[in-house]
Amino acid sequence: QVQLVESGGGSVQAGGSLRLSCAASGYTYSSACMGWFRQAPGKEREGVAAIDSDGILSYAHFVKGRFTISRDNAKNTLYLQMNSVKPEETATYYCSAIVGADGRGLSGSYCYSGSYEYNYWGQGTQVTVSS
Repeated sequence: QVQLVESGGGSVQAGGSLRLSCAASGYTYSSACMGWFRQAPGKEREGVAAIDSDGILSYAHFVKGRFTISRDNAKNTLYLQMNSVKPEETATYYCSAIVGADGRGLSGSYCYSGSYEYNYWGQGTQVTVSS
């Protein structure tokens, strides 16, 4: 079965950096669109970044230039490097994937930050940014 396990969250001061990881299993990772989302208390979940199977990147405007999404297909791992973080970015961060019913990762024009096509999610990792 598809599993996505995030790690790397924690507490960081404003302006600092943090690197999140997401270990994926149970599907063909290299062919899947992968994304990061976040949800703060009392707010809707929002897309942060995405990377398709060809390595094409997509970012929400509010993280562009500060966050970097990347993937290691040999390790079936997704990353989110977060730099110059802000207190308002305190949230639970989720890894997501688009996987077909046959277990094949899917990727296409629908692979972008905030896409509604993601159908698998990790349990999330908490990021707390203090001022």
